[in-house]
Parts: sequence; C-alpha cells; structure tokens
Amino acid sequence: MQTKDINAETASDIRTDAWILRIAPLGARPYLRLIRADRPIGTWLLLIPCLWSVTMASDVAGLGVPDPWFIVLIAIGSFVMRGAGCVINDLWDRDIDARVARTSTRPIASGEISVKAGLAFLIGLLLVGLVVLLQFNMVAITLGVASLALVAVYPLMKRITYWPQAFLGLTFNWGALLAWAAVQGAVGEVAVMIYVACILWTLGYDTIYGHQDKEDDIHVGVKSSSIKLGQKTKPFVMAMYAGTAILLGVAGWAIGMDWFYFTALAIVAAQFIWQVVTLDIDDPDNCLARFKSNRDAGLIIFIGCLLG
Repeated sequence: MQTKDINAETASDIRTDAWILRIAPLGARPYLRLIRADRPIGTWLLLIPCLWSVTMASDVAGLGVPDPWFIVLIAIGSFVMRGAGCVINDLWDRDIDARVARTSTRPIASGEISVKAGLAFLIGLLLVGLVVLLQFNMVAITLGVASLALVAVYPLMKRITYWPQAFLGLTFNWGALLAWAAVQGAVGEVAVMIYVACILWTLGYDTIYGHQDKEDDIHVGVKSSSIKLGQKTKPFVMAMYAGTAILLGVAGWAIGMDWFYFTALAIVAAQFIWQVVTLDIDDPDNCLARFKSNRDAGLIIFIGCLLG
C-alpha cells in the first residue's frame, strides 16, 4: 500500500493528514475514509441545497428563520447519506478502483474493509438516516425513502452514459425537495425551481471536477461529461451556472426576497464567471480549487436567504 501523499501527485482531495483521521481511533479510520469524512466538500454540497430550501420555505410559511432543530437534523442527514452514497459507490466500483492509482488505496478496493463489513456499515448508516427522516412529516419521509432508488443506481451511470453528472444532480439535490416538504408539508413550485437550479449547478461543478479523473476514466472505460465535452467544457459550465443563477433569481422573486438575497446572488454570479474564465481543464489543481469554491458560493446564497 502506498504511504506517500496521494494528494500531491494527483490533485485529489484525499488528505492523509486530515485532523479527523489523526484524532480518531485506529480501527475507525478506514471507515471514516470510506465515507470521505476527511473530505467534507461532498457533505457541504449535499447540505447547501437543503439549507436554501428550508430557509425559503420557512420564509413562505411566515416563520422567519428556519427551526434550528431542522437545521441540525438536515446536517446530520446530509453527513450520513453522503457517507452512505460513498459506501455504495465504493462497493459498486471496487474492481475499477483497484485498477486506478488514485483510488486503489480506498478501503474496500484495497481490501482494508471487506465487502461484508462495508455492507454492514452501510446498513448502519441507513438506519441512522431513517431515524433522522422519521422526525419529519409523512411527505418528507416518503421523499426520503424514494431517494434511495437514485442513490443505489447513480454509481452505475458512468458505465452507461456520458452524463452521470446529470444523475448525480438528480440524486444529490433531492434534499431540496425534502427540506421544503418538511416545512410546508408539500412540494411547491418554488421547491422545484430550487431543485432544477441545483441540478444545473451540479452539472457545472462536477464537470469541472471530472477533468481531474478523465485520463483514468478513459483508461478503465467509464464515461463522464468531462470526457464528452472536452474543449467545450467552458461554454457548457457557463450555461449551467447561468441557468442556476436565473432559476434561483426567479425563485427568490416568487417568494418576495429582498435586495440582500439578490446581492448575494449577484456576488455568486460573479464568482461563477471567475470559475469559468480562470478554469484550466488540463490542470487538476486548478479544477479542484474551482470545484471546492462552490461551497463558498453556496454559503453566500444561504446567507442571502437568511438576510433576504
């Protein structure tokens, strides 16, 4: 097994020196790496659409700021379900991961965690997710259960289509619908606009992310929008980000958000432009930095939702 810093050679966000791994017991570390606890960007990008939605839904309901308990539940659910998605992905991809230098040290691919242990851990994560889900109303519970089908099949999409990022968008942003329903008891038009905006956002940032892996993906025979688009990536990502900003703007206008929200949205639109203009699809470090910057963009919009 490699002991060198994988991150230094591949621009992956795997961190062998992550603080959570340093303080965790030795036996827990492989499981924390399995759920990418050392790389929280995925949890952030899963959580942020939920935060937008629960905040806007609370405003429509006349509640002002969202219930802090809802925020806690959504945060726990996002962490657990992102982890469950990672386990499912690594179970499906264990043979592919073992053939790629960047992923060969993943716990299941390397044999550090057995398939049986991975399945048991997955069941535990899903049970925690179920406990969180049961705190909400029946509409939200139904939506949460329905999302499991998307979570289960998403890892297969890169074997079938050049657009697995579209399926990631459908899966990763389902929480926007669930969070709205948790407050409103139904899925409204504005919730659908937020959901579609987030799908476009995911198509943009994950296409950027995919350019880090395109050589390995081609080598093992899996597909991605990054491979399909190639040099057309920049105009595509710009179009996706423009659609995101427009739909979020329409959603904010529909529920009467004020200038705080639209100022935040304008700042993020400028940040989106920066991402595309400065993007170098042949530089993994460049791609990773722009991908990660979407957490900050999402949090700026969340602050705009709270203030607006």
